[in-house]
Amino acid sequence: MDTILFFLFTAAYIGLLIWALSKQRSWNLTSFLYLVLLGLIYDNAIIASGRYIGEGPLLENLSFIRFWSHALLTPTLALFSLGALRQAGVGWAKKKAVFYVVLGYTLAMIAVEFVFEVWGLELMVEKEYGLVKYASADPASGPPIMILLVTIVLIATGILLWKHIGWKWMLIGAGVMTIGSFVPIPVDSAAVTNAFELFLLFTLVWTKITVESKEYG
Repeated sequence: MDTILFFLFTAAYIGLLIWALSKQRSWNLTSFLYLVLLGLIYDNAIIASGRYIGEGPLLENLSFIRFWSHALLTPTLALFSLGALRQAGVGWAKKKAVFYVVLGYTLAMIAVEFVFEVWGLELMVEKEYGLVKYASADPASGPPIMILLVTIVLIATGILLWKHIGWKWMLIGAGVMTIGSFVPIPVDSAAVTNAFELFLLFTLVWTKITVESKEYG
């Protein structure tokens, strides 16, 4: 069942990518969302295909790329968030100093993820719910620091967008993702968190399209 779900997630992310590109009006900081979508397409496709690729060096190496892409691409959601604020007409977000602060924050998150999660990473095969995938042999006891830092940015940006233009869906998406990540859900599936993640990305794409489609002062 989970194999089907992850193939559906892959198709959904491809759909979100096509939707976002079809509504693209200009290339700006919100375009970093495309990198995150591409990373998630790859991530879900490898997880879905694991049982067909089979346990071994090929799947393990493909899985290493999953972790590397996650570390490199997910932090760029901070730049996406700044872009959303700029497109929404938030004046201070357009200052160069703010851009450099957010860029530094993004690079710091990438560094943190590599130091604590990727450097020296050893993978072990996991077989559950019909999936065959490689995961960290020494998983963290809680959410990675980088994810917490990204979540703070998404929630803060969601609050600001709600305040400035009345757009609440980014905040809702970040809130649902946060709750879904921290609250155990008694479902026999490894895809629960990924479903919340898909909802978050849907709200981010919707946010990008919305703030680009209107003229804000």
